[in-house]
Amino acid sequence: MRGTGKVTRLTFASTPLCPAMVGQIRRSDADIVHLHLPNPMAVLAYLASGHRGRVVVTYHSDTVRQRLLGAMFEPLLHQVLRRSSAIIVTSPNYLQTSAVLARHRDRCHVIPYGIRLEQFEHRDDAAVAALTRQYGHRLVISVGRLVYYKGFEYLIRAMSQVQGKLLIVGDGPLRRDLIQLSRTLGIEDKVIFVGEIQNDAVTPYYHASDVFALASVARSEAFGIVQIEAMAARLPVVNTNLDSGVPFVSLHAQTGLTVLPQDSGALAKAINTLLDDPQLRRQLGAAGHLRARQEFHLDVMVGRISALYEAVMSD
Repeated sequence: MRGTGKVTRLTFASTPLCPAMVGQIRRSDADIVHLHLPNPMAVLAYLASGHRGRVVVTYHSDTVRQRLLGAMFEPLLHQVLRRSSAIIVTSPNYLQTSAVLARHRDRCHVIPYGIRLEQFEHRDDAAVAALTRQYGHRLVISVGRLVYYKGFEYLIRAMSQVQGKLLIVGDGPLRRDLIQLSRTLGIEDKVIFVGEIQNDAVTPYYHASDVFALASVARSEAFGIVQIEAMAARLPVVNTNLDSGVPFVSLHAQTGLTVLPQDSGALAKAINTLLDDPQLRRQLGAAGHLRARQEFHLDVMVGRISALYEAVMSD
């Protein structure tokens, strides 16, 4: 936050409940307590603290997989949301489709995530040339943890219909299964598992690629920040039409192409359309870069949150 205000950030790892958090909130003389939800520990600590000052909530996502836990936790969550002065939601799509937020829309404000775009805008020609020598041209890149909701299975199946290579940057519990899938399909030479690399080393991979793909299949993918990274690098995006923030970040036919989830054929068609049309790639990539600059830069997000804080303080 800009200005002279002091921010205290509480980080308590993954403990189920930290009594110190209750005391920290209770003793705090902060003008605003900002909670990031869903987080059962934060909700319990806040309610136990007896805090009656201003509270702002950033609501990142619904509880998707842990349905039993979510059902038990939801009444307490609604207590906190009712007490809040403002609720930040990261996309209009998520606001419209969240059953939890439906009761609290009057206090919701859409403020998308923002990142430092400059890192991903910078092109290291030598590093890009080295990757091109290693992998060739007609490259599709996807970045993320190898977990169920990322939809890598469908993206790999799509590559059997694509003349090009897929670079998968990331690691996770499904790595072995996905490698085996590529072998079963006979396309192990087209699907490259790069593995997990440091954030500051991923940029050349974006710039060496022609298309970015995010094949997510569930609302657990609430936003898809990696799309912003790709857009900063002027890559067109292929994403899926989830009822989450994913299709809000990259817009169909404006900054990329959007297809139905779990549809490998549609993914392949969209990827082929972009690989075969350099002019369309440049057009969508330029529009994506502009959208990232206007909507998803860290400075834009900070400015919007600061303005909301000021509005809450003056209320």
